Amino acid sequence: MQGNLPPEAQEKIEELQDLQETAQTVAVQKQEAESSLTDAENALEELENIEGDTTMYRQVGELLVETEYDEAEDDLDEKVDSLEIRLETLEKQEERVQDQFESLQEELEQMLGGGMGGPAGPGGPGAGGA
Repeated sequence: MQGNLPPEAQEKIEELQDLQETAQTVAVQKQEAESSLTDAENALEELENIEGDTTMYRQVGELLVETEYDEAEDDLDEKVDSLEIRLETLEKQEERVQDQFESLQEELEQMLGGGMGGPAGPGGPGAGGA
């Protein structure tokens, strides 16, 4: 069917597909950042239950290296801060991609005369009804 579409419409469809791939990539990165953030926050909570003079180790590659309580706490605080910023950035990127997708979808529907399957659009949930 795409062979019968005007070149501009085919181009918009390709852009939609690219945006969909980008959205999936961002979603995976966001999920990984959320998981890492949860792990770091849990480690910080556990650190509160440990005596300050307890011998501790941190993993460096394949090795465990002895570390000080304060250093471990500082490292975890920095990691949490960094992951929170990363997560915020990914959420903004996710919103931008979604907005671009919806805008491009509307352009395509207008280009094709709005006859793409009624108010819900052809793509199921979230498609077209903006």
